[in-house]
Amino acid sequence: MTLYEIAFSAELIEGAEERQVRANLTRLFQADERRIAQLFSGRRVIIKNRLDAAAAEKYRAALAQAGARVEVVPMPDVEEIELASPPVEPSKTPAPVSEAAPTATRVSVAPRDEVMAAFANVDAPDFGLAPVGADLQDPAAEVAPPALDLSRYTLAPAGSDIGEATPEAPAPVPDTSHLKLL
Repeated sequence: MTLYEIAFSAELIEGAEERQVRANLTRLFQADERRIAQLFSGRRVIIKNRLDAAAAEKYRAALAQAGARVEVVPMPDVEEIELASPPVEPSKTPAPVSEAAPTATRVSVAPRDEVMAAFANVDAPDFGLAPVGADLQDPAAEVAPPALDLSRYTLAPAGSDIGEATPEAPAPVPDTSHLKLL
């Protein structure tokens, strides 16, 4: 099914006054003056898109009655994207890690407008999903334990005193008998 978009480029129906058209569009869109001023900026503004033929004609007729000349344009077809192949069923044993780079399929997207045309030649690999249970992290290199000599250390028997601090003797109270308060 073909979809359409409604575009406005500040063109008026013959004999329509801009002031009256602005007032009609303000009432029609229930918008403020700032938004209506954007419509009359001279740039091509998409008012509505993804409309079937009947809805597009209703919009065109309503805007024409308001005094605005709009353009009803069929939208380009939906982009087709080549997806990655489905994942392979995981086996019971882990697969050996190969040193070769993984092969990824490429996505080909047809540009839908001028903005997307700038990205037409971008080389973007389509990275797929790993199978369930696959290890996504590179294997860690084995690290040799450090060579420590612990032969001089021993363990104390359970419940033994292992050098708890003894409480200090209380400090002597200073002699204040020679002091007087006046």
